[in-house]
Amino acid sequence: MAIRANPKLITELEIYGAQDVSKCYHCGNCSAICPFSKEPYIFPRRSMRSLQMGLEAKLESDLEPWLCYYCGECSAECPRDAEPGETMMSLRRWLTARYDFTGIARLFYLSAKAEILAVILVALITGAGFLLYGFSQGSITQYNGPDAFLPASSIHIFDWILAAVLLALLLTNCARMWWFTVGRDTKVHVPLSAYITKIYLLPMHFFTQMRYARCEQKRPWVIHLVLMLSYVTMLVLIMFFLAPMWSGPAIDWRVHVFGLAATAGLLVTTIVFLRKRLKKTEVQYQHSHETDWMFLVLLIVVAATGLMQFTLHRVGLETAANINYVIHMMAVVPMLLLEVPFSKWSHMAYRPLAMYFADLKTEAMVSKEREAVRAPQAA
Repeated sequence: MAIRANPKLITELEIYGAQDVSKCYHCGNCSAICPFSKEPYIFPRRSMRSLQMGLEAKLESDLEPWLCYYCGECSAECPRDAEPGETMMSLRRWLTARYDFTGIARLFYLSAKAEILAVILVALITGAGFLLYGFSQGSITQYNGPDAFLPASSIHIFDWILAAVLLALLLTNCARMWWFTVGRDTKVHVPLSAYITKIYLLPMHFFTQMRYARCEQKRPWVIHLVLMLSYVTMLVLIMFFLAPMWSGPAIDWRVHVFGLAATAGLLVTTIVFLRKRLKKTEVQYQHSHETDWMFLVLLIVVAATGLMQFTLHRVGLETAANINYVIHMMAVVPMLLLEVPFSKWSHMAYRPLAMYFADLKTEAMVSKEREAVRAPQAA
């Protein structure tokens, strides 16, 4: 069967952040230095080669960009300054756009203005909606009680609706990822039993990012781990413990201690990442795509306003607390509806899935090879 090549693929990937891929002459240093590059997944070299050849369909079905944690060692060792680590990062952005059936991810990656306008529009609609609802049924001077401006029960319903929409978008895109990388692969068949027996890999990689710890520099892994655990902790608190989180002004340490720890984790790690991207002293932070900044800005606004919300409510400034909460939600909603399914936050779902799928495919390939060896012997 003929293989179709896209001669403009390198140019297209530059929009997603790839540097001069044509500089690569396949010396193999990048794959040799990477602790994760081994059969059957040899990267970044193989991905660089596919990109140079314009093998769009092959790259679309590739898991290798997700198996890279961009520690920067491959780019540092490249004798041609071809930036293989940044190329793998750009491929992750490109794949995110491929998995997304709505086309929103592609729009954001191709146009920073479109992403900024979308975030502003969703933020304004969110703010107007909360204000209209609050003034229609409560008093802005009341935070709790029967005349509350934004009752916790109503906010809880809104949170679950938001979560349902987010989950639907993510699951649809994850299903497309499975189809591109595993489902339509006619060479390797993964049995249903393997999906079940290996399912533990999903939460294990999601919560620990344990492979990242094998990189030479441990600090980036620790920072990412704190960010991930802080985000997940806050999400669990909001989705399942909103009532005690909302109560006050007395502090309920059973939940608030976790909320404060998660907020501190989000603020500290976000500031660290912003500082690294501004200083650009480390290889993996020398190039930043516009979407990287939006993700970090929204995250720090959400964490800061969340902490302010806690403080204002506890000191009895209920009007200010209500206004602050509207501002807080104006950052939360676009971050969850736009950045999580369509931008960098989606990596939280795609990377653990890639680890899971890669393990399934590797086991299936090994099993197929064993059967091929046994077949002549049996005959």
